[in-house]
Amino acid sequence: MTDLSKYRNIGIFAHVDAGKTTTTERILKLTGQIHKTGEVHDGESTTDFMEQEAERGITIQSAAVSCFWNDHRLNVIDTPGHVDFTVEVYRSLKVLDGGIGVFCGSGGVEPQSETNWRYANESEVSRLIFVNKLDRMGADFYNVVDQVKNVLGATPLVMVLPIGREDDFVGVVDLLTRKAYVWDDTGLPENYEIQDVPADMVDDVEQYREELIETAVEQDDDLMMAYMDGEEPSIEDVKRCIRKGTQNLSFFPTFCGSAFKNKGVQIVLDAVVDYLPSPTEVDPQPLMDEEGNENGQHAIVSADETFKALAFKIMDDRFGALTFVRIYSGKLNKGDTILNSFTGKTERVGRMVEMQADDRNELTSAQAGDIIAIVGMKNVQTGHTLCDPKDPVTLEPMVFPTPVISIAVSPKDKGGSEKMGIAIGKMVAEDPSFQVETDEETGETILKGMGELHLDIKVDILKRTYGVDLTVGAPQVAYRETITQPIEDSYTHKKQSGGSGQFGKIDYRIKPGEAGSGFSFKSTVVGGNVPKEFWPAVEKGFASMMENGVLAGFPTLDVEVELFDGGFHAVDSSAIAFEIAAKGAFRQSMPKAGAQLLEPIMHVDVFTPDDHVGDVIGDLNRRRGMIKDQQAGATGVRIKADVPLSEMFGYIGHLRTITSGRGQFSMEFSHYAACPMNVAEEVIAKAKAEKENK
Repeated sequence: MTDLSKYRNIGIFAHVDAGKTTTTERILKLTGQIHKTGEVHDGESTTDFMEQEAERGITIQSAAVSCFWNDHRLNVIDTPGHVDFTVEVYRSLKVLDGGIGVFCGSGGVEPQSETNWRYANESEVSRLIFVNKLDRMGADFYNVVDQVKNVLGATPLVMVLPIGREDDFVGVVDLLTRKAYVWDDTGLPENYEIQDVPADMVDDVEQYREELIETAVEQDDDLMMAYMDGEEPSIEDVKRCIRKGTQNLSFFPTFCGSAFKNKGVQIVLDAVVDYLPSPTEVDPQPLMDEEGNENGQHAIVSADETFKALAFKIMDDRFGALTFVRIYSGKLNKGDTILNSFTGKTERVGRMVEMQADDRNELTSAQAGDIIAIVGMKNVQTGHTLCDPKDPVTLEPMVFPTPVISIAVSPKDKGGSEKMGIAIGKMVAEDPSFQVETDEETGETILKGMGELHLDIKVDILKRTYGVDLTVGAPQVAYRETITQPIEDSYTHKKQSGGSGQFGKIDYRIKPGEAGSGFSFKSTVVGGNVPKEFWPAVEKGFASMMENGVLAGFPTLDVEVELFDGGFHAVDSSAIAFEIAAKGAFRQSMPKAGAQLLEPIMHVDVFTPDDHVGDVIGDLNRRRGMIKDQQAGATGVRIKADVPLSEMFGYIGHLRTITSGRGQFSMEFSHYAACPMNVAEEVIAKAKAEKENK
């Protein structure tokens, strides 16, 4: 039996380029898992083992690694920072107990950090903050601490102060022990000396130390009373309070350093052990009933319970299909038969492995608190619950964002179709925010994703990993349709063709629904003019038509249909007749109800140096953008705007041109809004032309 109090399941998350992967590399080096440190910019980091990751210097999929520090086992997940891969961060947070939010010393709290922080708040994950890259030009630890307060609305608990700035950054002062950790110029993490606090920092250290202790002792009334009476608490007591406050999200212990230069990472590892929760200290996962609501029971983190686990990631690699699993309760042994409560099917566990990024160690058993991978599971998808066949349960599933952009692809050579189908099937299982469908009329394969980079990488993976060369069409926007005015109408379907005929008459009202409400149907028929058994057929008829709107064939959103009267024939009426009547009614009435085209609006966050602000704002306005906010920072200005997705294709190249290569941006889906008339006419004309060409 392993001691669960010595487990830490943690994730590292941040904005693109804040240094998450480099920080992970340093953790692996310090814990003895790797002997040579790989650098992201050389394409050699351990957790970025996909070719695409090495080339672009970004993390695309979350990678799991296990290591040990001070007799504690750390399961570390390095997550991507790019907004197109947020789903990876989201699903990692779901199975973690704690996290390290990495912020760039000069960039501060950047757009994607905000999104990830919001996800972590929703998942109620305890976090430490690590302000990285303090050796860079413009790096300012105190400025980042202010941004954490103002932008994230969080309470940073400053634990260390930096010694020196930018090129002169040499180490940190630990406020609790009043000791300075100073590294030499060799760049080796173990080459540091513990010294006294530099004379010019004594006043700052005392001021911040006092704030630290005051905030910490608020977690314990007795200690607070004693402190107010002038009694200094012991370091052990302060640490206990910090641990409590970190776990109930009252504050976030904040550290700093330079992962690339190997300065300050050990202190963060000590803090992971000291302050982040073990699996038994977080709220247990709720169990669900058949309707998907909490049933009041929980998956208790204990090896003595029945087996309960969540599959949070599927990955296909050279060893076969890997299913990453977080075990919440019970034990799992090699050879056990487990139940997938979503499909109702059982599977036998052939091989279990512990991940070291791209490498793996075989396991014979695992228990509550572990994050492992099972090799060769057949029908498991992300978010499925795995459990003991004698005790079927369902854990809270994951919710994934819907894709907003699509491209049509076809294999360049005729023999590639089957190969492409198999490869895409594997990729859809790995990434729930990536979807695929076939256009029934043209036979084209449509790939849907979260952004241009997302789909670009998918096409690249198909080409390199699976050897499928594709012809790629222009990106398509996921438009939607809706109606703007209520209408009352009637429709009769009758058909006589020898023998029994078909008859169904419906009187109905159609009106716009609340934004985001989808399709809703109700019947207020009294007196049996439309018998009750035909109401579901009417609903089915209307619902089936919602997929293809009357303007340009896009799905229709937010419509309420009320059936209030009608007529039937004792012999000729049937469910199918009423379903056909509803379909005809949809086609007849939707154009009269002020049908309107909707387009996806993206929340765009642009960073630009001061001297290009006017150009960037002018360009966003030309793209029909609404500027929402501007924030001046130390190194430039952040502009927040809502911009239609259709205007954002190829934006990164244009932004780099107008900002001399220094601009950055991220965007995520915000909402659907009405298309201006001229844009709508263009989209509708194009859709009609495509239909005629088919």
